[in-house]
Amino acid sequence: MNAMLPEPTRLGNTDIMIPPMGVGTWSWGDRLFWGYGRGYAFQDVQDVFEISLEAGITFFDTADSYGRGHSERILGELARQVKTHPVIATKFMPYPWRLTRKSLVGALRKSLKRLGLQQVQLYQVHHPLPPVPIETWASALADVVELDLTQAVGVSNYSIAQMRRAQTTLAKRNLLLASNQVEYHLLNRKIEFNGLLDLCKETGVTVLAYSPLAQGVLTGKYSPQNPPPGIRGMRYGSKLLAQLPPLFRVMREIGQAHGGKSLSQVALNWVMCKGAVPIPGAKNATQAQENSGALGWRLTPDEVAQIDHASQKIQ
Repeated sequence: MNAMLPEPTRLGNTDIMIPPMGVGTWSWGDRLFWGYGRGYAFQDVQDVFEISLEAGITFFDTADSYGRGHSERILGELARQVKTHPVIATKFMPYPWRLTRKSLVGALRKSLKRLGLQQVQLYQVHHPLPPVPIETWASALADVVELDLTQAVGVSNYSIAQMRRAQTTLAKRNLLLASNQVEYHLLNRKIEFNGLLDLCKETGVTVLAYSPLAQGVLTGKYSPQNPPPGIRGMRYGSKLLAQLPPLFRVMREIGQAHGGKSLSQVALNWVMCKGAVPIPGAKNATQAQENSGALGWRLTPDEVAQIDHASQKIQ
């Protein structure tokens, strides 16, 4: 076991302790977006799980929509093979046919069955999708806490106004919102500028940052001539990729000052320095080892400012 395990942090205002970085499991079992079964498979994901635990990264985030539940099944199978009890979070997708509070309760019971658990530490509403009001799902989150199916509750992709509405509803049931999971990375810093990050800090809500490496773009492995495959290439096109070298130069220089840290390790450390918990994905042992190298050191405030300045020039 790694002797230098990361210092745990509190999840929201709960007693649940998590490492300063977790693992996102969207790619575990997802064939459509990530190509599970083509280039990586169960053994690779098992390597990720074991390497992450070895590094003290014991927090895993999944969802019932990831691979149509396959991600939950894989994570549950892996968790049963180890003596360590990882902290597991999953999410409820409010599909158009899920219209009542009971549908959230039923969905969590199915998630627990796939995971092979009696309870998860964190249950989240995946999106604030219409037509069901924010208040209905917040009330349902309170229901599953009272049913002892989850210890804490969170939301994902919620704006300030939506988060406040959820908090107000939960407060009526004497509950606090533990987390808001949002996209946050050097190429998407909206939550810094729209007040969401500050509000979360003020109200004790943990920001879980998904896609903290911009779906692989911040690793530096893509270029205008070699864009990301599939849907990712449509989002991160050649125009954006052509603007990244100046930012990468700053990040590489700073990484060298910390013993040769890579672009992705600097990008993940930057998220942690901003007060959020990054949950990068990993499809194989190499990526898991790379991610774990973001722990055990810290950017200085001046280095964060340099990176901030360089990233603001990207349109």
